[in-house]
Amino acid sequence: MSSPALILDDPIAPIEWRTDSGLVDYAFALDEMTKRADAIRLGEATERVWLIEHPPLYTAGTSAREADMLDPRFPVYAAGRGGQYTYHGPGQRVVYLNLDLDRRGRDIRCFVHALEGWMIAALGDIGVSARRAEGRIGIWTDTRTGLEAKIGAIGVRVKRWVTLHGLSINVAPDLSHFGGIVPCGISEFGVTSLAALGMSSDMATLDAALSRHFPSFLGALQGSCAGT
Repeated sequence: MSSPALILDDPIAPIEWRTDSGLVDYAFALDEMTKRADAIRLGEATERVWLIEHPPLYTAGTSAREADMLDPRFPVYAAGRGGQYTYHGPGQRVVYLNLDLDRRGRDIRCFVHALEGWMIAALGDIGVSARRAEGRIGIWTDTRTGLEAKIGAIGVRVKRWVTLHGLSINVAPDLSHFGGIVPCGISEFGVTSLAALGMSSDMATLDAALSRHFPSFLGALQGSCAGT
């Protein structure tokens, strides 16, 4: 079920902020975001940020390696995004972004960097000290035993300068479900969640933090990427 969409009053163009409750079918979500991207490119729809949860599933990015699928215990979908295998499931906040980089800065590397900064800032509000890691995609933190683990993932696609897919943050998923794959092709490090760290595992708390820092994320795109 979708809550009433908010229309954010951004100086460049209005952006729809939509949050769905319940579990959203992955094939439906992929079709929805693809149609929305095409409509944005044609000037027939506003940009959108879509916050959802999926039932347990694995997605394969364009660089997915067969050897990294260890146990296909859940449905596996070809996502069409960059990256390798990832897991989505209940208790994980997935954020899909359909943004027009033709307006906001034609720099995909900067877009990904800004996504990382947005996640780090939002997690910081909840008390999680998260960071980038050189040579590793995603957002990382230290577990309660001092081990480094991934708490947030990023996978994007850009079609005619409109973005698809986005990011995911582990709030309180079943972390054993990640054992069916080598997440993002990285076997040396584990995954963690807000719940595993002993932090607030309320989805609404994370959503509020993401909303607070979204203007700064957009500002980072304009400040660093516009005109490049």
